[in-house]
Amino acid sequence: MPEPSSHAVSTDDLDTGSLALFVGFASSQLVQEQLAEQGFGDLRFSHGYVFQHLVDDARPTVGELAAKLDMTQQGASKAVVELERLGYVERVADPQDARARRVALTAHGRAAVAAARRARSAVDERLAARFGADRLAEHRALLAQLLDELGGTTDVRRRSVHPPA
Repeated sequence: MPEPSSHAVSTDDLDTGSLALFVGFASSQLVQEQLAEQGFGDLRFSHGYVFQHLVDDARPTVGELAAKLDMTQQGASKAVVELERLGYVERVADPQDARARRVALTAHGRAAVAAARRARSAVDERLAARFGADRLAEHRALLAQLLDELGGTTDVRRRSVHPPA
């Protein structure tokens, strides 16, 4: 194990945004580990940005997906090709336009979404068991208020969250 840096940072010295970000990273790491244990070890955190636009039977075209992800069509196409190769998505014919292809989750992709939801729920259960359900609910409510205060609620509601530029 590497030696701690002589420039170690105390979590007490972190600003709210950094601390919340690092809590999110740690939680996401636990979810990734649980996904790997359930046979979804090839999924990366970044795939979630694509998945958020495919849940609930949404079937965007690659162009629509690119716009939602705020990226080029080439970048979105590359992400779709990768997820296709891994078996999480497929391109299906558009029922209104035979020339258009839409991106949809496969059964494997839907299973991954369900596994991720279970894993995130397990993290919440672990935190509730450790810190108390009421205390966790208080902190979740505060985080939601902070998100709203800082202007992030709309993107979450629209499923249009993407990494900061």
